[in-house]
Amino acid sequence: MGCAPSIHISENRVVYHSSKESEESNSPHQTNTTMSQQQHGNSVPGLFIKSSNASTYKVRTNSSKKDKRENSQSMEPEIQSSRSSLKAAVTDVQFGPMRLHQDQLQVLLVFAKEDNQSNGFCWACEKAGFRYNIARTPESALECFLDKQHEIIIIDHRHSKYFDAEALCRAIRTTKPSENTVIIGVVRRHADREESSILPLIAAGFTRRYVENSNIMACYNELIQLEFGEVRAQFKLRACNSIFTALEKSQEAIEITSEDHVIQYVNPAFETAMGYQIGELIGKELTEVPINEKKADFLDTINSCIKIGKEWQGMYYAKKKNGDSIQQNVKIIPVIGQGGKIRHYVSIGRLCSDNNKAERICERVQAESQTDIQTSRHKDRRKGSLDVRSTTSRGSDGSSQRRHSSMARIHSMTIEAPITKVINIINAAQESSPMPVAEALDRVLEILRTTELYSPQLGTKDEDPHTSDLVGGLMTDGLRRLSGNEYILSAKQTHQVPGSLISPISLNDIPPRIAQAMENEEYWDFNIFELEAATHKRPLVYLGLKMFARFGICEFLNCSESTLRSWLQVIEANYHSSNSYHNSTHSADVLHATAYFLSKERVKQTLDPIDEVAALIAATVHDVDHPGRTNSFLCNAGSELAILYNDTAVLESHHAALAFQLTTRDDKCNIFKNMERNEYRTLRQAIIDMVLATEMTKHFEHVNKFVNSINKPLAALEENGSNNGDGDSVKNVLTSPENRILIKRMLIKCADISNPCRPLEQCIEWAGRISEEYFAQTDEEKRQNLPVVMPVFDRNTCSIPKSQISFIDYFITDMFDAWDAFADLPNLMQHLDNNFKYWKGLDDKKLRSLRPPPE
Repeated sequence: MGCAPSIHISENRVVYHSSKESEESNSPHQTNTTMSQQQHGNSVPGLFIKSSNASTYKVRTNSSKKDKRENSQSMEPEIQSSRSSLKAAVTDVQFGPMRLHQDQLQVLLVFAKEDNQSNGFCWACEKAGFRYNIARTPESALECFLDKQHEIIIIDHRHSKYFDAEALCRAIRTTKPSENTVIIGVVRRHADREESSILPLIAAGFTRRYVENSNIMACYNELIQLEFGEVRAQFKLRACNSIFTALEKSQEAIEITSEDHVIQYVNPAFETAMGYQIGELIGKELTEVPINEKKADFLDTINSCIKIGKEWQGMYYAKKKNGDSIQQNVKIIPVIGQGGKIRHYVSIGRLCSDNNKAERICERVQAESQTDIQTSRHKDRRKGSLDVRSTTSRGSDGSSQRRHSSMARIHSMTIEAPITKVINIINAAQESSPMPVAEALDRVLEILRTTELYSPQLGTKDEDPHTSDLVGGLMTDGLRRLSGNEYILSAKQTHQVPGSLISPISLNDIPPRIAQAMENEEYWDFNIFELEAATHKRPLVYLGLKMFARFGICEFLNCSESTLRSWLQVIEANYHSSNSYHNSTHSADVLHATAYFLSKERVKQTLDPIDEVAALIAATVHDVDHPGRTNSFLCNAGSELAILYNDTAVLESHHAALAFQLTTRDDKCNIFKNMERNEYRTLRQAIIDMVLATEMTKHFEHVNKFVNSINKPLAALEENGSNNGDGDSVKNVLTSPENRILIKRMLIKCADISNPCRPLEQCIEWAGRISEEYFAQTDEEKRQNLPVVMPVFDRNTCSIPKSQISFIDYFITDMFDAWDAFADLPNLMQHLDNNFKYWKGLDDKKLRSLRPPPE
């Protein structure tokens, strides 16, 4: 063997012979002492021994193949141990976010006699690089397993005259280490029907059976399948012990439920917080346990989020077993399982506050209030500016105490607005600043508290009437031009409802001319005006059918094509064909732009299918029943819509509300009728949010938020692209719920006013149409003696090139620069550059028309 074996005595008085090699392999060692299992007190109930052989151990080390054969022939039926000649391998196994290290596998072969089958498994172990031991008796097998805790045990079940294999398996299964062990029974090839049944093996604790086959490759394949199948699964299950240990020791209240909200686990912290014992909760539905706030809308909001696989985080009051209420900050995480479906929900709760915390916050607020008094020489100079903290130090003691308590509660909340944080930072900086700086910060605070932060304020340096009129007309509600009782009520505005709908059509029977006009609808340069002409100014139904089919909208909504067709017909019928710009052709154009943006790779990576559906529907309905007048006009005229929506986002609110009214009032066109309730509510909210985003008063807010929350973080990550983990960081930026909302808003905004980015001829046509609509509004304002919202749009004096230049400068360039940086749209930016040069060229020539005069 190359070295003399050494002898030592184990605790159970088994004498081992060991060598350097065997010590390295940590395998059972050779003994010259014969002793039965009963002698050292390890007898196992129910273990029936049919062999009189003594329980002896001998070592077989890896020498030459010839030595192996000689050794095996000279050895008695006892235990042999071996270490593979292959280098021991440590395998990394990924288990969720955990990286586990799996040592070299150990195999225990229990064969009373050496034969081709046992030798086949020996050679297979060596080929696979596994350590293995051979036991000849049940006693030695059990002792060896308790010593080494093998991952795989292979028991010879072919010859009952030597030992009872099923009794041995049951005996091993009674031990704690066998919980994650795979046990294989080797059965005869030609067994009778009773013997071939798998049920007795399963009842005894076998994992599976192996029909005898001494071929080395068959044995090797069996071991490899076990390694990457049952053994790997058991290895991962063992790692769950550490996870459960973390859950058990966590100070946060953790609850795990099934997809049907049946409680499957709660940790000790949950029991302590809620006053329940685990036995009172396990197996019960959440509705059976009074720990949730009984507000239907609140619970529906949570369910609508988590049932589509998204995390929900927020605060709610939970009832303890004794009836007391506690406020918790809770995060609920859906866990995706088999089939890609949600299989579990994990709830993690943390108590929001306690009495000691409130007292500490109250003391801090009081101390800050005293500081405010000492530094009042700065704050007294504020004109019309009110500092919340300074008011807490004034008034009677009783009212002061109430304010302190209120302030403590406010400061303990986790929903502090960003603008509040900014004001608090400025307040803190102001107290230690010199007088000029303090006075400047006073002005900053006044602006922050009293103005719309993203609304542009045109200065005197830009006196271009086209710019000021255009920006003012689009960014205000029109009421600032009025004074006193000049608010005039207009006649009732009515919706255009057609007497009959157009003839039913489907994708299969679209007229050839219309089909030809839609051939290149997947490309940006698609000409919507050709489709408008082919469809006699009703392009929305045809383009909508094709677009929605391409994105599988009917499949998502679980509605028929006929229902979708009826819906598109109803929506298009409520667009005013008499409008030069805001008609169904504009809607179809925005739908086309939306679909084009959704096909861009970055956008596809970011948005979910429900986002795509929401975007396409929102684009379709975003201007339904538009009267061809601006919000400012409606507010100035005192229209019923302006009164209904309190002069706030009047048209956009009307478009969204009417779209759902038209959809849900008749089952024939109700595309949402087969949707699950919570999914419908999620889709509805997304559609409404996108339609409202097309309102121009918040244009700069949406663009700035998009740039600061998405473009800048992505640019920073790209600069550090060589660092590991950037992929996850980019994914976090793109897929956070808040950022997906910003992306959807930006998408529909860019689609809505993408005319300057279209090919030149289309850009010119759109410019003429919007100008005509503004001209008509100015004409009506003059007729009705209303304030003229955009005086520059007088058809007799207006310069269309100047208006387009102003629109591109103030609204389009920055927005599309940001959208291009995100979605990569070089063709659009090239069109934008060409179109701007075109309008600039006309303006340089002092031309006011759409086109230069014919030469």
